[in-house]
Amino acid sequence: MTFSDVFKSSFLANINSFSTVDVLLALGLAFVLGLFIFIIYKKTYSGVMYSDSFGVSLIAMAMITCLVIIAVTSNVVLSLGMVGALSIVRFRTAVKEPMDIAFLFWAIGAGIVLGAGLLPLAIIGSVIIGIIIVLFSTRKVGNTPYILVVNCSDDDTENTVREMVTASAKKHLLKAKTVNATGIELTYEVRLKDNNTDFINKLSASAGVSNAVLVTYNGEYMA
Repeated sequence: MTFSDVFKSSFLANINSFSTVDVLLALGLAFVLGLFIFIIYKKTYSGVMYSDSFGVSLIAMAMITCLVIIAVTSNVVLSLGMVGALSIVRFRTAVKEPMDIAFLFWAIGAGIVLGAGLLPLAIIGSVIIGIIIVLFSTRKVGNTPYILVVNCSDDDTENTVREMVTASAKKHLLKAKTVNATGIELTYEVRLKDNNTDFINKLSASAGVSNAVLVTYNGEYMA
C-alpha cells in the first residue's frame, strides 16, 4: 500500500462520512444558542468592567465546540487523537468573575450537545438555564454592603463615631483600625437602613472628624 492509497482511504473517505446539511444546521443552531448566551450574559452582567470580547467569545466557543464534536463523532480514530491533542492545551487568561465560568461551561456544553445531534436537549436546556440565571441575577439578597472609612482625631471622637454608626447602620463590623501620629483611621463594613446615606453628612460634620468616605463593596475589584 502506497502513501497515496493511505491518503485516499483515510482522508477522502471521511469527506463523505457526514452530511454538509447537518453540519450547516448544527453550526447555525450553535450560533443562535451562542448569541442567546451572549444576550443573557450582557443582560445579567454585574461586574466592574464589561468585556465585549468575552461575550463574542461565547458565541465562537459554542460553534467551535460543536465543530469539534461533529468531527469526533464522525471518526473514532480521529476522536482518540483529538483527545490527546486537546489535553495539552492550557489557558492562561484569568477569569475574574465567578459567573464567567458558568457562561463558559454553558457555551461549551451547548456546543457539545449540538455536535452530538441532541438538538431538543440543547435548545430546551439553554432556555431553562437562561431563565434561571435571569431570575436569580435580578433578585436582590439582603442589603448592599458598604465600606466606611473615618479619620478621627482622638479617642473621644472615635467613641462618637462608633455610637453614630451603631445608631444609623442596620449592621456594622469594624474591619480595621489604624493609629498614627495624625489620628485614628477606622474602617467599617456597614449595611444601612433602607440604604440611607444621609448620616455620612452628619458624621463628617462632627467635631474631631477630618474625613468620612462611604463606598459600595461587593467583593469585586479591578486588576
